[in-house]
Amino acid sequence: MTLPNAPVERIIRNAGAERVSKEAVEKLREAVEELGEDIAREAIDLAEHADRNTVTKSDVELATK
Repeated sequence: MTLPNAPVERIIRNAGAERVSKEAVEKLREAVEELGEDIAREAIDLAEHADRNTVTKSDVELATK
């Protein structure tokens, strides 16, 4: 677990939920972490393709498209 549960619960509440189960928070946290890692891997590949060691904002932007 990388992300704390509180911000993930806040995401669900900001989306309109009045009540949120612990299991829902855990499942969304897992999904967000998995998606984030996928995007990070793609951004790293883009940086490496450009012969850079530093992942930039534009790498992340491209990886999310």
